[in-house]
Amino acid sequence: MTEDYNCVRIVRYGELLPCRTAFIDTHTPGSNLKENFTIVGGGVSENPDQHVHIVDKPGFNIGAAGQPPKCHNSLHSHRTAEVFTVLKGKWRFFWGRWGTAGEVVLEQGDLFNIPTGMFRGFENIGQEYGMLQAILGGDDAGGGVVWAPQVIEAASDHGLVLSENGKLYNTGKGEKLPEGVSPMPLLTESELEQFAEPPIASVVPGYVARRWDMVARSTKEPARVIGRNGMIVDRPGFDLDFLSERTDAQHYNCKYYEVFLVREGHWRIGFAGDSEILAPGDTCLVSPDMERSLEVAVSGEAGLLRVRGNDDPAGPTWKP
Repeated sequence: MTEDYNCVRIVRYGELLPCRTAFIDTHTPGSNLKENFTIVGGGVSENPDQHVHIVDKPGFNIGAAGQPPKCHNSLHSHRTAEVFTVLKGKWRFFWGRWGTAGEVVLEQGDLFNIPTGMFRGFENIGQEYGMLQAILGGDDAGGGVVWAPQVIEAASDHGLVLSENGKLYNTGKGEKLPEGVSPMPLLTESELEQFAEPPIASVVPGYVARRWDMVARSTKEPARVIGRNGMIVDRPGFDLDFLSERTDAQHYNCKYYEVFLVREGHWRIGFAGDSEILAPGDTCLVSPDMERSLEVAVSGEAGLLRVRGNDDPAGPTWKP
């Protein structure tokens, strides 16, 4: 259920509705236990029946992936930004044509702005169910997902076929591609050569923000993570700030959409003479051109990401 206050929409963590058949690898062993969530915008799901909690189009999409230990997400690429933040657990991110070009481990509160133009995957390497949230550039999330050829081939072995228009069909349930619609073609070798395989040294320093570093930079003013003079070098079509218990209370107006993602603690959002308390995992969208306030509601450790639209294009954020 989404709490709707005309200009403010809130999705509670405990009310998120998962989809277990969102992508082509949903039947592939090792990936078949993952859950996908579409929180803000249409996302990139290949299942048209996936529930969208907030349908507004703020210029970016926000989704989530929940996975038990040892469950992984298969190698894929996006045409626009894909920024991950760890809500729960310990995760390994890897990249390259076969996932062997480089890797980095992220823990709760860390953030990774994965460069476009390369294949990436991730897995839960913790001991408990983990949760990631992802921010995708653009209202249409860049036109979908580009899968490594071996992912499409493995899915076919388990009855799933992706059509050229990005819709998923389960042949195990008797589904067939419509007449005149072909399967998604595999990338050719020449096309695959266009996907970069950068070493760790050229990815991690400029694209990963650790929670402890964001906390250290959030004294009085929010820490600028993505945007002009941000910790991360890209400009992916949205700005992102981090607020902690060290940050002064915020009272302001904004001409862009904003989304608040609570990491730790409890936060009070004020709007139009009303207020709500946000808890860890909650998502709150605030429409443009309205007064708002934001402050820690309960003393103690607290963390919150503020995603804000801007006038930047949501195109490729990095090229080899």
